[in-house]
Amino acid sequence: MSGHERELEVAVEAVRRAARVCRSVQAKIAAHGPSTLAKADQSPVTVADFASQALVCQTLLDAFPDDPVVAEEDADALRQPDGEPLLATIREELRPFGAPADREILSYIDRGCARQHAGRFWTLDPIDGTKGFLRGDQYAIALALVVDGRVTVAALACPSLDLPGAAAGLGSVYWAVHGGGAQAAPLSADGPGRPIAVSRERDVARFRTCESFEAGHSRHDESARLVEMLGIAAAPVRLDSQAKYAVVARGDAEMYLRLPTRKDYREKIWDHAAGALVVQEAGGTVTDVRGRPLDFGRGHELAGNRGVVVTHGLEHARILAALREIGVE
Repeated sequence: MSGHERELEVAVEAVRRAARVCRSVQAKIAAHGPSTLAKADQSPVTVADFASQALVCQTLLDAFPDDPVVAEEDADALRQPDGEPLLATIREELRPFGAPADREILSYIDRGCARQHAGRFWTLDPIDGTKGFLRGDQYAIALALVVDGRVTVAALACPSLDLPGAAAGLGSVYWAVHGGGAQAAPLSADGPGRPIAVSRERDVARFRTCESFEAGHSRHDESARLVEMLGIAAAPVRLDSQAKYAVVARGDAEMYLRLPTRKDYREKIWDHAAGALVVQEAGGTVTDVRGRPLDFGRGHELAGNRGVVVTHGLEHARILAALREIGVE
């Protein structure tokens, strides 16, 4: 294969596999309640987080053994005495995928702990939108290849987000290669994808916006001021995860705002890399609140950026100007 076709094939297969285990765990959560550990920020970490990361890292290791992976989780908690029951549950969830031994599971998870990386690496969020996952709402498995600071390949699985016109319950998967456009397909059905494109709506008052469900992730008050200033009629739709990127990329919204909640906060690269490329290759625009491109070459954070503004591109400059007018910078 030429270009990054092999990388794309592996990435899409990896997130599809991870989505299968996530759905399995989600069904059990619905029936029996969540089994979680608490991270330092107190957000829940589920069996699916770890199982998803193990599957994706195993898939990448088999195909690209020299590529580092920058991901959200590590296996330290699973090595503690009170982590053994959770590790046993993860082992059972991974049994249909080859029944790896515990040491292999821990090794796959820890493969996502690369922090020293340059040139070429993958970045993964094994479950983006963990709280949405636990509620039975939107979440995503987000995987992207970064080469010399540029997102080059992206795969984004959204198990609870159906494609328009597709049968309910199939979910969806989105992918893109830099310079090659974006495509989508039902998650639960093999076969080729179809090209997707952003909305062409030019009337700002008719814009549809989406933002993070959790208020701690974005300044909802400033989003509301912007919506009012621009005369946008519809209230923002709130949903978890990079599913918001997918909604913009396929033309079902014109804008997604992730406005800084404090001066020292920096976004994590795994929360935006895959979605940003999908939107850009679908014809949209992604910058920070100051209009700068997102820089994925400065470690595991977007250290050179403030917030994220995603649009279908037609009025991006106007939206940035309105954000400056209300004091967002």
